[in-house]
Amino acid sequence: MRILFIRHGDPDYLNDTLTEKGCREADLLAKRAVTLQMGECYMSPLGRAQRTAKPCLEAVNCEAETLAWLQEFPAQLDINKAPELAEAYPDVKKNEKGYLPRIVWDMMPEHLTEHNEYMDRIAWRDSVVAQCSDMVEVYDNIIQEFDNLLAEHGYVRENGHYRVEKENTKTITFFCHFGLIGVLLSHLWNVSPFTLWNSLALAPTSVTELVTEERKKGIAYFRGLKVGDVSHLYAGGEEPSFAARFCEVYSNKAQRH
Repeated sequence: MRILFIRHGDPDYLNDTLTEKGCREADLLAKRAVTLQMGECYMSPLGRAQRTAKPCLEAVNCEAETLAWLQEFPAQLDINKAPELAEAYPDVKKNEKGYLPRIVWDMMPEHLTEHNEYMDRIAWRDSVVAQCSDMVEVYDNIIQEFDNLLAEHGYVRENGHYRVEKENTKTITFFCHFGLIGVLLSHLWNVSPFTLWNSLALAPTSVTELVTEERKKGIAYFRGLKVGDVSHLYAGGEEPSFAARFCEVYSNKAQRH
């Protein structure tokens, strides 16, 4: 079985759609749509993912099912419950009542690496961030929905791998978001989501490809063949968007800090 995760194009977050650059990226991705052999397609309900999927779906004359759980990872962190976390998330906003909720990823790297629990596939669930947010509940709901879908295709989660009830060579494609892809990859690969959120930067319209390996009959594991592939952008002369990244050197004030 084969899975494709496709991140949306360069985002206009304010209007939940794509920038002009994002639209160009989506059009270049659509030129690869036939060769991607996308199979059954699913997409996030958010506008930026749906706008990305639209030209690809038109190119292959197919439709995609919208799944609510494919929206960007919606867990919210309340730093008021642990003010010391303000050093881990220095861009958190405040008002007269205190810190405003924010997403749980984009943690400062020194906090991440100095607190080993965030890099542990189990211990992150008991971390301060987890205790001050709804991320465990949200994470578990998403991976359960994901596993339900895989089970419909014959692959049932068991002991960190998948029991093959009915083998197939189908492809399923997800048009979604970086944070959400990090969650699904962490589940498939049995690692902490914090590791992937802070160690990967999947560019807009990038394609991540996984396939099953069934080295022992009835037991499958998903391995990555491509992670964050943007060759369609280079082929079209389009520089990948900087979205999801932070400044390469601190002195470069033109890049996100």
